[in-house]
Amino acid sequence: MSAVAAHADVEAHVAEADYQERTRRNRLGLWLFFVSELFMFGGLLVARFYLWRENGEIVRPELDQNLGLIITSILLLSSYFMNRAEVAIAHNDRTNFLVSLLITAALGTVFLVGVVVFEWGAHLRPWDGVFGAVLFGMTGMHALHVLSGIILILNVWWLGTKGHFSAEEHWGVEACAIYWHYVDLIWIFFYPALYLIGRAVPA
Repeated sequence: MSAVAAHADVEAHVAEADYQERTRRNRLGLWLFFVSELFMFGGLLVARFYLWRENGEIVRPELDQNLGLIITSILLLSSYFMNRAEVAIAHNDRTNFLVSLLITAALGTVFLVGVVVFEWGAHLRPWDGVFGAVLFGMTGMHALHVLSGIILILNVWWLGTKGHFSAEEHWGVEACAIYWHYVDLIWIFFYPALYLIGRAVPA
């Protein structure tokens, strides 16, 4: 092996080690961010079960059960395509990677439309007592995170079309996927809290 080739090999190993170290730190920072977010989402859940009570009994407003089930299914399906995108780029399958990202963003948008247009367009309003305040607080905060996730996904897609990311270096894709799965996980707790738990009463 020539001196030039040996030097290039050393530089490649150093660059890879540097990338792995930066990824490790970024991953830790992302999970610390998620932990801080849990306090906010947890507080919203506590408010829901504390405020939605009548005579000590847990209650809930009469929400559209079909809508709740449909938008939840759509969001969970979007997680499958987000995972498929991450797996695709890990195998340098750029076509499936880009297509899966677009499908994920589209499903996330459908979820947002279901919440903002149909759920928010129903009979409840933010000023309608504790039912309106808690419903719009929980769904609004979650919708904001879904919207930011869609923006991140589209940014990753745009970078992917420019040739960014590879099987060896795709932390941006991994971070985006973890964020999206986290947002979906939060909804798994929000959905039963809003639509299933407690006796349904007129709002």
